[in-house]
Amino acid sequence: MRVGKTIQMASNTQDTLASLRKWRLEQDNSGPFRVYRDINGNIYHSVTHILKETSDKTGLERWVARLGEAEASQQRNVAATRGNMAHSQAEYLLKTAQQLARSTANKRNSIRWDDQGLARIPAPITQWALKRVRPNVPRVGWSAAGYARGLSDWIAKNVTEIFASEFSIHHPAGFAGTCDALIGLKNSSLVLADWKTSVGRKTKIDDDGLERLPNGHSYIDQCGAYSLGLTHLTGLKPTGAAIVLARRCGTPNIHYMTRAELDEAEQSFLERCHLYFENLHSTLQAEA
Repeated sequence: MRVGKTIQMASNTQDTLASLRKWRLEQDNSGPFRVYRDINGNIYHSVTHILKETSDKTGLERWVARLGEAEASQQRNVAATRGNMAHSQAEYLLKTAQQLARSTANKRNSIRWDDQGLARIPAPITQWALKRVRPNVPRVGWSAAGYARGLSDWIAKNVTEIFASEFSIHHPAGFAGTCDALIGLKNSSLVLADWKTSVGRKTKIDDDGLERLPNGHSYIDQCGAYSLGLTHLTGLKPTGAAIVLARRCGTPNIHYMTRAELDEAEQSFLERCHLYFENLHSTLQAEA
């Protein structure tokens, strides 16, 4: 009887996580910026938009002033295209390897269900599948080639389990977004992963020789938002996060986050949410 209950819980949790690959909300582009609505009419604002509106824009404004609006706009478009191509290649690698690993583990009867309701595939099978798929990922344009190669190489070398890729989240606090992946790494079993392809180096080496982003950085708070959304929708609580900052050439810079740091990031993002909606309400009142 206990085994049956465990399997039922596992199936429900696994199915819920898999369902997040399909965007549940409807886009609304009728206003000055995109929002999302659920079937009950509740409105959700983009995680990235909230972060943008609550960030210090001084550096960005200086950058635009130095380049000029036309050149800055062109560089933003190039960066967006580069990021989309690198993300698509990583998604293909994870999705295809997950399917191959699951099929192989099924044949070997080696899938087990854990107490959180997740199907766990042995790490050697997942790593074999990633290395099998890696040489056959779709090619990307020259502007993204180095970033995509470094990102896919890092995934193939370090990921030990694949639970989800490109999954959507939303939360009653009024935000929604798409997280790049939920994976297992060699030293952490349930990790939120976020791929970045910014040109400039964002991390610094701390006293322990680790890559670190500054406290309060939007990339960190973004992981806090995804952690909140994932827990709200599935009950799963990630053990940590990995912000993988791909480079034009060479291996990515990685900012790892512990569960305690994710807790802090969740609180920081909720505070930014509060500030965002407070400012939005004030703006709407002034325009009325």
